Amino acid sequence: MFGADEVLRAYLHGYFPMSDPSDDLIYWCRPHRRALFSIDAYRSSRSVRRLVRRGEFEVSVDRAFHSVITACAAPRRSEGESWINQDIIAVYCELHERGFAHSIECYRDGVLAGGLYGLGIGGAFFGESMFTRVANASKVALQHLVDRLRRGGFILLDAQIMNPHLESLGAFEVSHERYMELLAEALQKKNCFL
Repeated sequence: MFGADEVLRAYLHGYFPMSDPSDDLIYWCRPHRRALFSIDAYRSSRSVRRLVRRGEFEVSVDRAFHSVITACAAPRRSEGESWINQDIIAVYCELHERGFAHSIECYRDGVLAGGLYGLGIGGAFFGESMFTRVANASKVALQHLVDRLRRGGFILLDAQIMNPHLESLGAFEVSHERYMELLAEALQKKNCFL
């Protein structure tokens, strides 16, 4: 059974779902090393900060969740097939309707240029995926996410599995044991996704 309640329970125990493009089945992942961002210490590049100051993108929150998750699911040339299948899209859209899943959208000239989505539980935000159609749009979305998490009292920003892109944005890894300690602390907090 793969449903919204099962996904919420899985996150509480350090798991998250992914589909395998070869068979479209859902698998539960619990990596030995977890990629995180420091909410307090995160600082985007000077060029991204400049884009934010200039208002190069119109940024919104939870305005186009389905569009964002669908864009994230589209296969990228550099990555091959997507790990986000139709079942995952349906469940996360339900989680969005229930107030757990959120998206940050960046628009240029009224067209969706990039964004990200994830899940908030307690003081933890589990970043799921991001996409960009215009250079730096996803980086601007990440900056807006971090700002929002700071205002809302979140203490954990989980990026799940390290990759070169996340590392270039300042993500770092911790052991599974340390991640579970941080997660337990974060789940005790109340948050407000402002």
